[in-house]
Amino acid sequence: MERIGLIAGNRKFPLLFAKAARKKGFSVIAIAIKKDTSPRLNRLVDKIHWLCLSDFSQMFDIFAKDGVKNVVMAGQISPVRLFSKEILRDPLLRELLLAAKNRKADTIFSAVAGKLKDKGFNLIDSATFMEEHFPKKGLLAGDNPSAEIRGDIDFGVELAKEMGRLDVGQTVAVKDKAIVAVEALEGTDNLIRRAGRICRRGFTLVKVSKPNQDSRFDIPVVGLSTVKHLVKAGAVCLAVEAEKTLFIDREESLRLAEKKGLTVVAV
Repeated sequence: MERIGLIAGNRKFPLLFAKAARKKGFSVIAIAIKKDTSPRLNRLVDKIHWLCLSDFSQMFDIFAKDGVKNVVMAGQISPVRLFSKEILRDPLLRELLLAAKNRKADTIFSAVAGKLKDKGFNLIDSATFMEEHFPKKGLLAGDNPSAEIRGDIDFGVELAKEMGRLDVGQTVAVKDKAIVAVEALEGTDNLIRRAGRICRRGFTLVKVSKPNQDSRFDIPVVGLSTVKHLVKAGAVCLAVEAEKTLFIDREESLRLAEKKGLTVVAV
C-alpha cells in the first residue's frame, strides 16, 4: 500500500483523516504530539510515533525511514504552546520561530511546509479524502434565519473574511450588526464563551475560510463541541461557509441544534 504521513494535532480531525485514508487503501504513518493528539489515534493508523514538541525535528528522519513521501497536517497544536519553552528546545522549531517575521498561524505553518519541501516531502491538502464532511449551501438545522439574523450573517461573513485576510482568525460573533467578539489564538470554543458572557444570548457565530486559504494546513472546522458551546452560551445561529468548512460529527451536531432551537446554515 502507498504510505501517507500524518502530522496529527488535537481533537477529531486527525482521527477522521486516518479512517478515511485507510478506507481508500493507504497505509498511515502518524506523528502524534504528546499532550495534544488523542490516544485513540493509536488504533486507527498503521504506525505511530509519539513526539514532544521539543523532539519535533525528528519527524523528518522518521518519515524518511518509513518510506513516506506525501504528508498531511490535521488538527491543531494548543496555541498556548507557541509561548512555551519546549518549542525552543527543538532546533528546527527554534530556527523557524526566530526567522519568522511574526507568529501568525499562516507564517508558522508555511515555514513548516517549506521545511518539509526542503527535506523532500510533499505536503498535500488536509481536506484530502474528507469531501463528505463539507456541507453544501443551505439550511442544515433549525428555522430559516429571520431578516435580522440574515443581516447579522451577511455582516459577519464580511467581517470574518477581513479578519481572515489579516490572519487574525476566521470566526466572529455578531448581534444586531454589532461586533461581539473576534477569534484570535484562543480558538472558537473560547470565543463562544466570551461572546456569551458579553451579550448573554441572541448572537450569531460566523466561520469562513480565509480569502487566500492554504488548505494544506489550515481549514475552518466546526463540530459537536462548537454546537454544545453555542447552545450553552445562548447563540441563535451558526453560519459556516459552504463546501469550505469541515463539519465533524455533523449528524449528531445537527440533531442537538434542532432539539435546542439553534439555526445552522451553510452560506
